[in-house]
Amino acid sequence: MKQVWQRSSKDMTAMPPPRHRGAAKKPMWIIVLLSLVCVALMGAYVYPPQRYSACYFFASSVCTPFKDWLPNVARERTDEEIVSSVVIRDLLSMPMPVSKNPKIAFMFLTPGSIPFEKLWEKFLQGHDGRYSIYIHASREKPVHSSSLFVGREIHSEKVVWGRISMVDAERRLLANALEDVDNQFFVLLSDSCVPLHTFDYIYNYLMGTNVSFIDCFLDPGPHGTGRYSTEMLPEIEQRNFRKGAQWFAITRRHALLILADNLYYNKFKLYCKPAEGRNCIADEHYLPTLFNLGFNLQMVDPGGIANWSVTHVDWSEGKWHPRSYRAADVTYELLKNITSVNENFHITSDDKKVATLTPCMWNGTKRPCYLFARKFYPEALNNLLKLFSSYTSA
Repeated sequence: MKQVWQRSSKDMTAMPPPRHRGAAKKPMWIIVLLSLVCVALMGAYVYPPQRYSACYFFASSVCTPFKDWLPNVARERTDEEIVSSVVIRDLLSMPMPVSKNPKIAFMFLTPGSIPFEKLWEKFLQGHDGRYSIYIHASREKPVHSSSLFVGREIHSEKVVWGRISMVDAERRLLANALEDVDNQFFVLLSDSCVPLHTFDYIYNYLMGTNVSFIDCFLDPGPHGTGRYSTEMLPEIEQRNFRKGAQWFAITRRHALLILADNLYYNKFKLYCKPAEGRNCIADEHYLPTLFNLGFNLQMVDPGGIANWSVTHVDWSEGKWHPRSYRAADVTYELLKNITSVNENFHITSDDKKVATLTPCMWNGTKRPCYLFARKFYPEALNNLLKLFSSYTSA
């Protein structure tokens, strides 16, 4: 080493460094390769394929930096989207037939018999001509305890929990109920549902607004957008995917919209299935997502939807199924507590468990959220009959 440093500067400059073949060209190839990758990413983002977004092909970690600075160019809509948007726009803007005798359609989605028919009979007593009853019994023909429910069954098909057959049953109920032009509001109920107020209160609550009550919220957790599949692209993007309770109360206009939809329904039919990949539950996501999509409802449908269900369900136990009420649980205090709730509660399924309380607003006024409740065991019938007039009086 000492000998090297003792050499003169002349000697140092006189000896050129050794050259390796291709050494000067190697960096150029790297630059060209990186340039091609960048161009490909930009092209895929600006001109996405018809069925998939650019980030379906590339890892999200690769796409994310480009999203921050690439121009936000709107993609071209598919033919199916254009057809769907035209149908939806016209449905939402067309005048509905005027009914001289508007009715509520109570639609029961049940495996068989309805154990609370006597309670519903008490609730409906004296209100003939102001309601209709429809029963979708998916497993066995119901045995009735009230004459009001006799002959109310519609053609029913087998229903499997979580699958699109549940949505099919809802659409089947709506189709049958829409045949009666006097049905103006459509309420989906289960065999374990009970009324929380008098008929007049519920009738005025629903008929006094042009809003549909469909539960809809953004859940970034595994039980929310974690169930989203990129197969739903391009029509349904992850940012539009929503979650909500199955039990709705909707206007005639929105009932027609649900039956008219084919595009988004087919996406859920094909790519939203339980126990397959993301364990998607169709009845928890289809309607919330449908009404959250780009229909621009506030322009053509000022009523829109309220982002809560008027049917109370207690998920506080954090299980796959909601809390169920046995006979001993059914007290005046329980029912009055449920009827007095005037804020809607949502909690995300991710690690953050973000809880959101939203006032239940009815025509600009804060009102009780719930008109019905579930899930009650058949053994609770006698207690409910005894307490009915007292807990529904206010």
